[in-house]
Amino acid sequence: MATVSSEFQSNSSQGASSSVRRGAAAVGDQAAEKQQTPLSRYESQKRRDWNTFGQYLKNQTPPVSLSHCNYSHVLEFLRYLDQFGKTKVHLQGCVFFGQPDPPAPCTCPLRQAWGSLDALIGRLRAAFEEHGGSPENNPFGSGAIRVYLREVKECQAKARGILYKKKKKKRTPIKGPHQTAKTTLKQMAS
Repeated sequence: MATVSSEFQSNSSQGASSSVRRGAAAVGDQAAEKQQTPLSRYESQKRRDWNTFGQYLKNQTPPVSLSHCNYSHVLEFLRYLDQFGKTKVHLQGCVFFGQPDPPAPCTCPLRQAWGSLDALIGRLRAAFEEHGGSPENNPFGSGAIRVYLREVKECQAKARGILYKKKKKKRTPIKGPHQTAKTTLKQMAS
């Protein structure tokens, strides 16, 4: 018991400064815990995509800073990524054009799949704003990017013979102020 009271006396004699230091250490420990917490799959992919795009801009001649980046740099980046794609996109002259499951291999190019590009743009758009960019000046949210993605989607759908149908929203009936759940149930029963 004497050791506990002596520890208490030494702690209390140090005054408020030691409690501030302990509080600062606790805050520092919490910050360290946050940094050590593993990122989600989405967050780590977003970080990797952002770093890849930044490296792409640095490798341009002349190098482009993020502050000078615009939608044309983003379009060039998307076209650059096509060389690493794994989706066969049949050209219009190919005998397998429009066939979802071609019976034999062909020499048509491999491209990035539309869904992959769409997800990539979504992640880069979010990363741009997280790094201090304003939504109004976000090059990843440009209309030109949306048009490009739509064209890629349509081109790949035709080449593979797959139709993308726009999903229709389900319409829910709007209840008037005089209708209640009971009157609706009565109407349904009769």
